[in-house]
Amino acid sequence: MTAIEVAPGTIAVYADIGCPWAHVAHYRLFAARCSLGLSEQVRFDIRPFPLELINDMATPKLILDAEIPVAGGLEPAAGWQVWQAPPHDYPVTTVLAMEAVEIAKEQGLEVSATFDRALRRALFGQSRNISMRHEVLAVAESCGLDAAAIREGLVAGRARAYIEEQVSLCSGDTVQGSPTLFFPDGTWVHNPGIQLSWEGAEGVGFPVVERDDPSVYADLLRRALP
Repeated sequence: MTAIEVAPGTIAVYADIGCPWAHVAHYRLFAARCSLGLSEQVRFDIRPFPLELINDMATPKLILDAEIPVAGGLEPAAGWQVWQAPPHDYPVTTVLAMEAVEIAKEQGLEVSATFDRALRRALFGQSRNISMRHEVLAVAESCGLDAAAIREGLVAGRARAYIEEQVSLCSGDTVQGSPTLFFPDGTWVHNPGIQLSWEGAEGVGFPVVERDDPSVYADLLRRALP
């Protein structure tokens, strides 16, 4: 496995914005950091795991429709709802949103992580089409970011090459799936605390949570401390 460099006091999170399990993980990371009083000591570096580019296809909505109620049941407060907008408004790409998060790092790592979390809530909890640039920029503005600067970065394509670099990294054995967390000591964990299986074929059956232990997040936060 290729080593992932992570700065002290940082957790690097590889995740697709359209992944329900990553939505759970992000919520738990923020909640555990707050409860432990580590908001000043630990930062989150959200890195793209572009499933649609890795798999050469949009993530099938049938799979997401099966996953969302199960993942949502683990952390209802993260923000979930059955898709409420017209079917033709369902986002088929999250690459632009991931580009925007990367560009937002120019305004600070912490605000980019907050922006990423807000984009996940917009998709899963507000039924907003985050494939569309105007929706992504509206979320950025709601987070207090300089949306005009993010728009400028998107127009210039400043994050596109970086996203493409991650495709090669994530297509190998370095990143095990969405979400995968990496730590300064070189360790990593995929989908922390959760063990899943599928009943029936993906897109036909449904996921089964065989184990869920949210308490692991306290140890993960402490692992990142400098």
